[in-house]
Amino acid sequence: MRSVFGMGLLYYDDSEEPVRIEDLALAHLKVVIATKLRRNESFTLSWQHPDGSPQGRSTLWLHPSIPLRFIFDEPTPPPLQQERITAMANSANSSGGITIPASDMLPGGATATQPV
Repeated sequence: MRSVFGMGLLYYDDSEEPVRIEDLALAHLKVVIATKLRRNESFTLSWQHPDGSPQGRSTLWLHPSIPLRFIFDEPTPPPLQQERITAMANSANSSGGITIPASDMLPGGATATQPV
């Protein structure tokens, strides 16, 4: 079931095609990404391609030297859940990095067949 939050966009490097992530999930992810990159820590971000996109999965290598841009549909930041941020941060610190749940992904974003 899709939440009532809008569609967030994550632009990676100079890609013209964003990764489309539900606003609330992207707001949590932004906190973790900003914290990790501020500490000069690199990690991976992975997701399974949502329905309506080419089948497969994608992974980005997030590094402080690679530009990122976050765009949110909602003008007001949503309330964040510390437990969700902690879980994402723990995942980012693991060898597998962060994996975005399929329920948080929105169709039409960047995929393995479209360079990010």
